[in-house]
Amino acid sequence: MPELLLELFSEEIPARMQAKAAEELTRLMTAALGALAPTDLRSFYGPRRIALSATVNAAIPAASVVERGPRTSAPEQALTGFLRKHGATREMVTQEGDYWVLNKQSPAQDAASLIAGALPGLLRRFAWPKSMRWGGSGSLFTWVRPLRRMLCILDGAVVPFSLAEGEDDGHGLHAGNETDGHRFMAPGGFAVHSASEWQAGLLAKRVIVDAGERRRRVAEGIAALAAERQLHVADDPGLLDEVAGLVEWPVPLLGRIDAAYMDLPAEVMQVSMRVNQRYFALRNADGSAAPFFAFAANMEAPDGGAAIVAGNERVLRARFSDARHFWDADRRVKLASRVAALDAITFHAKLGTQGARVQRVMQLAEAIAPMVGADPALAGRAAWLSKADLTTGMVGEFPELQGAMGRYYALHDGEDPSVADAVRDHYAPKGPSDAVPTAHVTIAVALADKIDIIASFFAIGEKPTGGGDPFALRRAALGIVRIIREGALRLPLRKLISLCAASLPAPPPADEVLAFIVDRTRVQLRAEGARHDVLDAVFAVGGGDDLAALLALSAQIGDLLGTTDGASLMVAYKRAANILRIETAKDGPHNGPADPAVFVLPEEGALHAQLETVSADLPLRLRQAEFTAAMRDLASLRPQLDAFFDKVTVNDPDPALRRNRLNLLHQVRGTMDRVADFSRIEG
Repeated sequence: MPELLLELFSEEIPARMQAKAAEELTRLMTAALGALAPTDLRSFYGPRRIALSATVNAAIPAASVVERGPRTSAPEQALTGFLRKHGATREMVTQEGDYWVLNKQSPAQDAASLIAGALPGLLRRFAWPKSMRWGGSGSLFTWVRPLRRMLCILDGAVVPFSLAEGEDDGHGLHAGNETDGHRFMAPGGFAVHSASEWQAGLLAKRVIVDAGERRRRVAEGIAALAAERQLHVADDPGLLDEVAGLVEWPVPLLGRIDAAYMDLPAEVMQVSMRVNQRYFALRNADGSAAPFFAFAANMEAPDGGAAIVAGNERVLRARFSDARHFWDADRRVKLASRVAALDAITFHAKLGTQGARVQRVMQLAEAIAPMVGADPALAGRAAWLSKADLTTGMVGEFPELQGAMGRYYALHDGEDPSVADAVRDHYAPKGPSDAVPTAHVTIAVALADKIDIIASFFAIGEKPTGGGDPFALRRAALGIVRIIREGALRLPLRKLISLCAASLPAPPPADEVLAFIVDRTRVQLRAEGARHDVLDAVFAVGGGDDLAALLALSAQIGDLLGTTDGASLMVAYKRAANILRIETAKDGPHNGPADPAVFVLPEEGALHAQLETVSADLPLRLRQAEFTAAMRDLASLRPQLDAFFDKVTVNDPDPALRRNRLNLLHQVRGTMDRVADFSRIEG
């Protein structure tokens, strides 16, 4: 099969756009060339190019397609629309029965002509997050940056096409077989005739086209330089991805940080280096900041990179000088003195200021504190200070440092260390891989912050939709779930949600907020491969809001269902439920108490007696969260249920016996449903 290679060579493409652009190119080409059955698709992307290689069929054979159109009795407009849709004329349709039929002949087409016909339109509608026009030709064609070359070869030969369309000259761009080497070390074009020759030729011209290989070279190169000094690189996969998109020929280098700046917080140094210069922070063996930084140059310098390193050290000194200014200026004002300034910062037009929000979080944190073993005064203090660093110069410059800077400033002011830690960590967990807070004061503030933000936006009707979650409420809910689960915390969530109502425009819909949090619990369980159907069954009974207890009960039910007794009990429950459903449809519900005086078989009496025992004990066991004992009680029903279904005919000819036995099955179902709605459990 012929090999297709397409390369779009331009000025520098922003690193954040490259991978998605390559994915989009693959998607569009797959759709446009579907008739050629493209296989072995491989995309490439880098600072100045996105490319794709594939194998395709050499041609599309001729084909005949029969399309049935509208009825012959339909209005003329229906037939006209049908013809327009298929690019046909009236002479091409025939009447077959009550319908117009189009016999469409599709001629054979070679791959080159199909590709040449598809690509101009595909490239004109290619969607970049931002595009630009260039040159003085007045062309309407746009690209992320000026497009300089188009390489398109099929089986070694150029597929000729241009971007011209009507009076638009498309910047005079025509497909050819030339690509460009490294901008500095090997500039200029050269011809290629295959994907392997393209890749090898660019490698010789100091361009690595595979983004994964560039990333590997950066990671391994800076790690090796760090190891030479017994250091390690601070983990930053996002920065690695970005740097791999900035360099075509990565050359790892190491620079030194002036001792005058080593007293800056490690987070400040790392964020400043990352955001401003794309440098990697290095750490000592004990995790402290090392007086070095790593970066990747885009060329091999004759002096081994000495001048490049010196230039970057000079730039870093200026950056750290700015950071030093913020660090010193911020500490002149106590963090507590900054809280009043939050009243001038709008949190949301309908929810007031950050100051008002802090008051809500503070009250809620004080209420949660005794439930999680924290001092209410410390939790309240931490919540009151939690957003104060938003008014600092450092956080204004680097928003990523909110919380972290609050901790530094709180410690500088002499605040209790647990308060300072809570100011930093109350945002956690920010993502599924982040650790949850474990300190009691931090837990109280973190939960209060997340419960408040969900309740607040639900109160004003700003709920997440399938199309978006602009206020990250799903992330907040998942944070609540993880803190409760991993800390095994017993909390009355509905009550805590309602406590947010005092200073909100409207009371938050507690049941909706709780359901939203429960839904995030299901999502997490599903992601873990756990049985979310059992959780559904537990939450369906009584609408409890003690998430930890309900999860513990779910786990116990799941364990029970994994045993022989549990499996048999589930079969018996479903059998009882099915019989009741069928018989209820015949003559109405059977929901009265079973009468022992009507029993005629010992199996009826034995099942009834065991049900009475279990029913008497279950409520207390559930209230006291004695879930293991509750499962043991349910399992104890198995022998009597097995015997009942083995020996007793429920639909007895005697109406009194039938009614009493159906009432007994209703009692079986009702007893089990006091624990969970077993009808929701799959299998």
